[in-house]
Amino acid sequence: MPAIVVSNLRMRYGRKVVVDDISFDVREGEIFGILGPNGAGKTTTVECIAGLREPVGGSISVYGLDPRRDAAELRRILGMQLQRSELPDRLRVAEAMRLYASFYDDSADWRELLAELDLLDELDSPFAALSGGQRQRLSIALALVGNPRVAVLDELTTGLDPAARRDTWELVEQIRARGVTVVLVTHFMAEAERLCDRLALVDGGRIVALDTPAGLVAGVGAEQRVRFRPTSPLDDRVLTALPEVTSVERRGPQVEVTGTGNLVYAVASALARSRIVAADLRAEPASLEDAFLALTGRRFDQPS
Repeated sequence: MPAIVVSNLRMRYGRKVVVDDISFDVREGEIFGILGPNGAGKTTTVECIAGLREPVGGSISVYGLDPRRDAAELRRILGMQLQRSELPDRLRVAEAMRLYASFYDDSADWRELLAELDLLDELDSPFAALSGGQRQRLSIALALVGNPRVAVLDELTTGLDPAARRDTWELVEQIRARGVTVVLVTHFMAEAERLCDRLALVDGGRIVALDTPAGLVAGVGAEQRVRFRPTSPLDDRVLTALPEVTSVERRGPQVEVTGTGNLVYAVASALARSRIVAADLRAEPASLEDAFLALTGRRFDQPS
């Protein structure tokens, strides 16, 4: 049995439909991503899974539990880190952990949890004194203190600097290593590619594709790019004649080649035949952003 099954989920606020007939399942032990631009319906979807909102249609099962009907039982097996989770400014880390641990009959050793999350030195620190990264780690600790089977992490790394974001990614992988099934909501492409076993690409309240990150890219045949600086004059027709190449552009001294298939080999071979050396050659494989563009007809950061 999958850990989570979502079938034909619908949710609206007034007349605005924000989740429109979404269906997916989450396998036990995986990191399942819900990726999409802001306003795509990601947070509303996971809030329905956690029983925080009641959908207008469809059904949800979390290890056989209905989030609304079996709310008390669900709280014992599901921990959630909310997108905007705030605590009273004066509440200290140790006080927050003791409080949350008291909600569960079989809570984790919260001191051990804080040690794993590098927060043990902050036991007496008030919430207001914590950095953004420390607040995120504390929210993870609070989500895990009940020893959940499922952890829902909503926009976990928003507002963090690149170094703190990568540290948090390692924490997510550690959560999965504890045997916890993770549902990760994000709008960061690199985060989804790094962490997710599978992901649902969501736009406008609908799932436009569901696969592994690599499968999503391969499925749309997204284009890749090769950039280099030719060390001698180059006739663009040497490259545009190749079946793998769709376009060649000049950017100052650099040449950018876009195409599909084994593009790097095709370009390198054509240059070698013309006795041209490609300096500073860089290959950029197709990405999730390319897949999103191919599936929706717009860039990820463009409004729908």
